Amino acid sequence: MGNFRGRSLTGAWARVLAVTLCAVPVLVGVTSCRSVFAPPPCMPPDFTVSPAAAKPGDRITVSAPDTTCDARYGTDAQVQVTVKDATGTAVLEELAPMSDDGGFTFVFTVPAGVAPGKAGVTAYPYNLDWCDDTGVNNRAAQRPAGLVRVSCAERLVPLVILGPETKQG
Repeated sequence: MGNFRGRSLTGAWARVLAVTLCAVPVLVGVTSCRSVFAPPPCMPPDFTVSPAAAKPGDRITVSAPDTTCDARYGTDAQVQVTVKDATGTAVLEELAPMSDDGGFTFVFTVPAGVAPGKAGVTAYPYNLDWCDDTGVNNRAAQRPAGLVRVSCAERLVPLVILGPETKQG
């Protein structure tokens, strides 16, 4: 099939060499982002919002269970809960305690003056960057000043804001 330093390669050895040369860059590309010996990714736990519809003055609970992986958020971990109205404007932004494993319960009162319609709730571990999608706990506070969480898939749980005349069913 070809010569390698003056020696002839048989068809079988040429295929082995070709597969090996093609596989090495692929393996390096796949494994260079994360060690194959590292624990599996540990993303923040999914959170819930209850009830799913409320009017100004009603109380809402945002909560998440502890993760089943080893998140290690730390003893002073916090979650940032943000409520955005239908235009995407933040009408509430609060910090609440979070466990080392990401569990939390946060209760708030729907602010007066929030327009009726579809709103949404986000909840993220505070001062961390999760947009690298590997689940690695990247402490934003330990990065250079000015680091801002980049746009990534933001989990927005719906919250319908009812008008004063609307009854909950």
